[in-house]
Amino acid sequence: MTDRLIIFDTTLRDGEQSPGATMTRDEKLRIARALERMRVDVIEAGFPNASPGDFEAVRTIATTVRDSRVCGLARATDADIDRVGEALAGIDNGRIHTFIATSPIHMREKLRMEPDEVVARAVAAVKRARQHTDDVEFSPEDAGRSEQDFLCRVLEAVIDAGATTVNIPDTVGYSVPAQFGGLIGELIARIPNADKAVFSVHCHNDLGLAVSNSLAAVQHGARQVECTINGLGERAGNAALEEIVMAVRTRGDVFDLEVSLDTTQIVPCSRLVSGITGFPVQPNKAIVGANAFAHESGIHQDGVLKSRETYEIMRAEDVGWSANRLVMGKHSGRNAFRTRLAELGVEFASEEELNEAFARFKELADKKHEIYDEDLQALVTETNLAASNEHYRLVAMRVCSETGETPSARVTLQVDGTEQRATAEGGGPVDASFRAVEAIVESGAKLLLYSVNAITSGTDAQGEVTVRLQREGRIVNGQGADTDIVIASVKAYLNALNNLSHESTRRHPQGGDV
Repeated sequence: MTDRLIIFDTTLRDGEQSPGATMTRDEKLRIARALERMRVDVIEAGFPNASPGDFEAVRTIATTVRDSRVCGLARATDADIDRVGEALAGIDNGRIHTFIATSPIHMREKLRMEPDEVVARAVAAVKRARQHTDDVEFSPEDAGRSEQDFLCRVLEAVIDAGATTVNIPDTVGYSVPAQFGGLIGELIARIPNADKAVFSVHCHNDLGLAVSNSLAAVQHGARQVECTINGLGERAGNAALEEIVMAVRTRGDVFDLEVSLDTTQIVPCSRLVSGITGFPVQPNKAIVGANAFAHESGIHQDGVLKSRETYEIMRAEDVGWSANRLVMGKHSGRNAFRTRLAELGVEFASEEELNEAFARFKELADKKHEIYDEDLQALVTETNLAASNEHYRLVAMRVCSETGETPSARVTLQVDGTEQRATAEGGGPVDASFRAVEAIVESGAKLLLYSVNAITSGTDAQGEVTVRLQREGRIVNGQGADTDIVIASVKAYLNALNNLSHESTRRHPQGGDV
């Protein structure tokens, strides 16, 4: 065993399986670069055989990222494994992560395979992966509900076949800390060749125990934790990277493990992921929530003023919190704009992209005197969204909302280059605006979520709106930002409609997830 804890981030793979959180290749690359700056050990970039887009994203990240190991997920099939091998071809820091279910219910109901067949398939998958790379990880899906004797058998076999990491997933979030930690300890003690592989865990948060289960496993010998930024993931999400890392850092007396991350990058990365996926961070979220280091109680305030350690167990600065910093104004030039965004990890693929973003910056500067880093991040995200799939575009709108009168909206859209107009009434200005949009596009989509966040403080702050739509089984998110909340709402609605208009070919692995 080593005294170092490996941080395996799966935001770009498992996190993307949250309904509506699908990311473009460029968005994935931006997050991967942020994770690399944070010095994450392993970045699981995607599931290459899910779609051509996922393959391209993994390939692009693999050929760009240098300081983190890049991993691709594969079912225990030759086609999946070879596709990951192709995506990672020619790089020295690649890992193939393959898996197959081992719980009785999964083997019986989903795989329709006997235990002996599962063992044979697992071994064959690891051997196939070893033809592409020496770094192979194997996961027995739904290990949390698997029989311990069978887990020992499978894991011993795959380690013999060449797996260098064995990951124990609590796929459905069923475990509790004492039981899950005990399982990891038992597996390490019982498997004869356990010393030949790193033991890892991947916990889901269905019972709110993902972080607790992960930390219990670490105390019993796990030396890799799979997690995501902001705890993003399908259903109730995954173990939150920021909580795992800061628990180990803050409670060194309990864990006595080295974590190599640059924790000052945690908050910027959290904001980037939130902005790209459209999943806001709740204010009371540990480490990265807006209230994580806020003190309202007079007793607490008095104590913190006298000695910070009275009520703060971490320093806000250590995880990337700082006072909002004014970086730009309407007199700032193109070079200053490009330079500051480069410092934030944003690079432009072409002069055309830079010009488009700079034009939006100037428009914002005319409305908002003080422009902060968060504003710039939102602006770049919006520019990328518009450039990638602008089937519908807002040209103009007029909204009337008066006490005692029914709100109304008149909207002008550009639909594939042709302007169309519609007027509608609604229960409020946003409702009226959405109805006017629907009068033009007739999407038939169902609104599942409407959320508003202030990007910064102040009455002139940009409002960031997230809209989630569903149509024919597809769920997509849309984001929009503006100093006018109604305009931001329409931008978000149109962005979601644009996402719906581009049919996704993505499929999730094996009807499940590790």
